[in-house]
Amino acid sequence: MFRKQLLYLTSDALCAYDWNHGVLGPGQAFPASAAGLDGFAAWLEDPQERRLDVPAYLLTDLIEEDFQHQLVPHVRGKAGRALLERRKQQLHRDTPYRGSTLLGRESTGRHDDQVLFFALTNPSLLQPWTEALEHLRVPVAGIYSTSLLSIALVKKLSIAHEHLLLVTQQSGGLRQSYYEKGQLRFSRQTATIALDGVAVNIALETEKTRQFLTSTRMLARGDVLNTVILAPAAQIAKLELLCDNGVEVAYHFIDLQLAGARVGLRRTPALADELLLTLLGKHPPSSHYPPGALARYYHFQRARKTLYGASALIGASAALWCVINVIGGIADGAGTQRLAQETASYQERYRSVMSTQPPAPAKTQNMKVAVTLGQMIASQAPEPGRLLGMLSAALDQAPQVALGQLHWSAGQAPARTAAGQPQQQQQQQQQSGPPRSALAGIPVAPPQALRLEADVAMPNNDYRAALAAVTAFAQTLARQPRMQVTIEETPLDLRPSVALSGKSAAPAQDSQARFTLLLEWQP
Repeated sequence: MFRKQLLYLTSDALCAYDWNHGVLGPGQAFPASAAGLDGFAAWLEDPQERRLDVPAYLLTDLIEEDFQHQLVPHVRGKAGRALLERRKQQLHRDTPYRGSTLLGRESTGRHDDQVLFFALTNPSLLQPWTEALEHLRVPVAGIYSTSLLSIALVKKLSIAHEHLLLVTQQSGGLRQSYYEKGQLRFSRQTATIALDGVAVNIALETEKTRQFLTSTRMLARGDVLNTVILAPAAQIAKLELLCDNGVEVAYHFIDLQLAGARVGLRRTPALADELLLTLLGKHPPSSHYPPGALARYYHFQRARKTLYGASALIGASAALWCVINVIGGIADGAGTQRLAQETASYQERYRSVMSTQPPAPAKTQNMKVAVTLGQMIASQAPEPGRLLGMLSAALDQAPQVALGQLHWSAGQAPARTAAGQPQQQQQQQQQSGPPRSALAGIPVAPPQALRLEADVAMPNNDYRAALAAVTAFAQTLARQPRMQVTIEETPLDLRPSVALSGKSAAPAQDSQARFTLLLEWQP
């Protein structure tokens, strides 16, 4: 978002800043009193600025902020989150503003998680301001801590000491934050004792902090505490006189102008407040403390803007689709007109060419129909070549079968008469006429029928072997696609009405038996 409201809260006042297109505006201070709350509400309701719809980021700089380092069993997932919530409630049960961050894991033992728990122990300092924001329905993006936000400041300043104590002078007082290997471990705020604008109690408070860190074993004896002090250039010379390096303390000074340039601040700040506010305005992290119901208007605003964005994207897509269709329609219209002109030109040429030709005996349409029928007959007219090829392949696999006669016909298979001759052949001998169009392959290829009479070899008059050979021959033909095979006459008539005769004691001779097959095939 290009516009934000950055609210800097201390125990005594709240200072409001406008953030517009990456530029931090001048601050407006409101004391922690009824008049200050009224002034803050009037500042938000300014009709010219329209701040009620601008998301607010609340940055706290309070002395009532507690930090505790705990070891927690290494548990992940839902159970791990529940464990952290229980530990937060046990440590800070009197405030809703509590959080935690993972520092690492123990290298020995159970490898427990090292977790830093933090909380704002006096929520009453926030309540009047949050109630005003809630009453005016201002979208609150999150509640932040200057101690936790200063981690980003250390990274921007490229301070790489293993044991670092960052000292900044802020509106709430003198803030001292201890970092071990870049991780925040402890932070405290004390009152500033100033003489000619210089905090003369920096060295004393630093020594107290070092003793506390040593007593709590966050800092081992013999480790050097590198203390980095952010101060204006005019105060650094005086601070160097007040801060003497010792065996376990080493002081370093950074000019606020240089720090502001590193952060991206266009002017030299008097305090470290504007450095932290600039970091918050440029890259706001996730809320350090849960805003609870205070953030619902911010979520409503994000959902509304998401819907607006989706609607705009859909509208733009629809408009683009319409433009593409219009351009395509114009191109299609031009193409249609060009094709119509070409068609008219070809028709005119056709008429001019045809006018010079002698009159044709038949119309063009009739000639086209005749050509179409000729092509259809040439491709679909019945012919026995393919059916005979299938029969030939089957005969190659049955050497005991000898072909006698073939009766081929187009269309359905003719019925057999008592004399064994196809009925259709007898009728054709009595009368002849033109064939039907269906038998000529119009409009589809007609079925074909082939009745064959063949002899099967019977060594030693073995009718059983002859029947098996005929059956195998018929099955070979039936494997062809769209082929139906019917055995009309077998070597041995097995009908119950026919009497069997013969002598089993007579010597057997080789002979042949006649059988008849009907092949019906659909091309």
